[in-house]
Amino acid sequence: MVWRKKISNIKISSVLMISVLFWTACIDSRPNRSRVDTLPFYDEATFTPRWISPDDVVLDTFHRISPFRLINQEGEVITEDSFKDKIYVTDFFFTICPGICPKLTANMMELQDEFLHDDQVLLMSHSVTPERDSVPVLKQYAEDKGILSHKWHLVTGTRQEIYSLGRNEYFIEEDLGLTKDEDDFLHTENFVLIDKNRHIRGIYNGLNKASINHLIADINTLKREN
Repeated sequence: MVWRKKISNIKISSVLMISVLFWTACIDSRPNRSRVDTLPFYDEATFTPRWISPDDVVLDTFHRISPFRLINQEGEVITEDSFKDKIYVTDFFFTICPGICPKLTANMMELQDEFLHDDQVLLMSHSVTPERDSVPVLKQYAEDKGILSHKWHLVTGTRQEIYSLGRNEYFIEEDLGLTKDEDDFLHTENFVLIDKNRHIRGIYNGLNKASINHLIADINTLKREN
């Protein structure tokens, strides 16, 4: 009888342990749960993480997104000041893209819905065909997709500025080592996360659901950091 009691206790302990492990796994898989306490910083196209304290003076001279001047779907001028004290996610698209852009827009829409009532978080999508994507075209696209202008800016401008921002500021492409100019088409599935000081804090595959969940978690991490 004693040995049967011991086996029973072992079985109960095993069940409890499995239950705890299962519960922990479920918690860790929640999309809004932070993976880390703080996010790294990035300053070049390889996206090698730089683990720097957010209050380190080295950040005074660290790479940050340069000033810009663009126009959104409402015909409003959008500059770096439009994102002052804001966290934002940015990507590059064009309105008649038949390939990845509809999926990118759908996943960016998830971010709009997730942070709809959070005034700390904004979104910005740059047109890579600005000669075609005029303000009226962007306005119609926004209306068709349910994009809210107070939360998500669709921006156009000069091709030179947009392509320079994409390649030299956000490091949005992954074609490392290849020399490109504005005549080479810019097309990428990446989303980039920018903090309140215009520092790059993450890059994500905008086509991948798990990556979008990680982005949501990282945005929440940034909110606590700031």
